Amino acid sequence: MILDTVLHSEKPGLDEPTPSRYALQVGDIDVLIISDGVLPIPAHVLAHNVEPEILEAWLDEQFLPHDIAEWPLNVIVVRSGDRIILVDAGLGFDPDLRLSKAGRLAQRLEAAGIALGSVTDVVLTHMHMDHIGGLITEGTRERMRPDLRVHVAAAEVAFWEDPDFSQTAMPPGFPDALRAAAKRFMSQYGDRVRTFEEEHEVAPGVIAQRTGGHTPGHCVVRVASGGERLTFVGDAIFQVGFDRPGWFNGFEHDPEESARVRVDLLREFAATREAFVATHLPFPSIYHVAVAGDAFRAVPAVWDY
Repeated sequence: MILDTVLHSEKPGLDEPTPSRYALQVGDIDVLIISDGVLPIPAHVLAHNVEPEILEAWLDEQFLPHDIAEWPLNVIVVRSGDRIILVDAGLGFDPDLRLSKAGRLAQRLEAAGIALGSVTDVVLTHMHMDHIGGLITEGTRERMRPDLRVHVAAAEVAFWEDPDFSQTAMPPGFPDALRAAAKRFMSQYGDRVRTFEEEHEVAPGVIAQRTGGHTPGHCVVRVASGGERLTFVGDAIFQVGFDRPGWFNGFEHDPEESARVRVDLLREFAATREAFVATHLPFPSIYHVAVAGDAFRAVPAVWDY
């Protein structure tokens, strides 16, 4: 399976009202960014350590509504040698959630010519349901390879045995939904999970690295080849995090550590000029970052045709 080949196929997309994939090369490694749609979230979740009027002023500056924020959902597929690696799995399809704009990862992969059975490895940045849901959708496990390896930080698996939501500010119902999704994931894939402590090379040039913060086992995935680099940062960086890196997102289990991780990554990317992709930045979610006084400035990458 060569991602560049399937991307340029004339085969029509399946269930694709809007473009949902974007390809790029990192040296000899193929990377495909896939949108799993958007997830509507109450806007106040974007920052719970500032007064509402301050958050609303920022939302106005960004031309965003005050009530509902539509979070993009992005995953990536990486080909390194003979390994096809899915990084995160989107929200999945749960008819009870009634989310018409999200949760179609299997269809999006199929539209890109990538069969679920061709995926050799999955890396999970963390085990929130919008990152594991695509794996626990009914019928998905049976379509995956029997030798599939799912790479997760050991601290993440341990956390979800008895998760602590005391520092979060999630909308009602989310803690129970997250617990249930994590439990279901482990019941279906526990025998395929391969844990690591701080860092793990999934394939040549593809390294999962634990950061903590958002969840205790949250990790980023670094892709490097031929002097080129790209990092998938998961939920370490949100749209508000550039110019307001100290604002606490309601889904962060350790907000202060999350802010430290966020600032460290943004400083690193500003210094190295490396591009990165994030789960909840607008598709195709490829950004650079520049220092702007005491904060940062997002610089979207130029769309490469």
